[in-house]
Amino acid sequence: MTFRRPVEDDFARVQDGLTHWWGGLGGEDGARQRRLLVPRLFFQHFTSTSHLAEDGTGRLVGFLVGFLSQDDPEEAYIHFVGVDPERRRDGLGSRLYHRFFADARRAGRSRVRCITGPANLQSIAYHTSLGFRIEPGDLDVDGVPATSHYDGEGLARVKFVRDL
Repeated sequence: MTFRRPVEDDFARVQDGLTHWWGGLGGEDGARQRRLLVPRLFFQHFTSTSHLAEDGTGRLVGFLVGFLSQDDPEEAYIHFVGVDPERRRDGLGSRLYHRFFADARRAGRSRVRCITGPANLQSIAYHTSLGFRIEPGDLDVDGVPATSHYDGEGLARVKFVRDL
């Protein structure tokens, strides 16, 4: 397993992962929405705090896109993480997160934030297992605190924070 910083040429590989690693979730519309969440600009402007993981053959098996807050010198933000389904449950995701935590600490940050959808119970459980706390929201979605209209009309999100 090799970890490295992404470069702009990695954009297409990550876009392919966003298309195929979610098992067809949401059909082509869902894949398009995931691809739109990780535009090329992340591979041009946020590479020093993002990570790629490749197997021994150079095949992409995971990525984390994150950045340091421009407005809050205490915070860093994890924007999107993907792990090849064949590599899930072997600690790869946790290794990507911990690499980002180390980047944030080196930059003097004391908190990391991220979000997920309230229906994504697997993501919620995963983030809490990594030490993230769910922040209060204005909704209760089947027992999960969420913030209504976080990403636009009708798009509630669960907000997480983790102290470093």
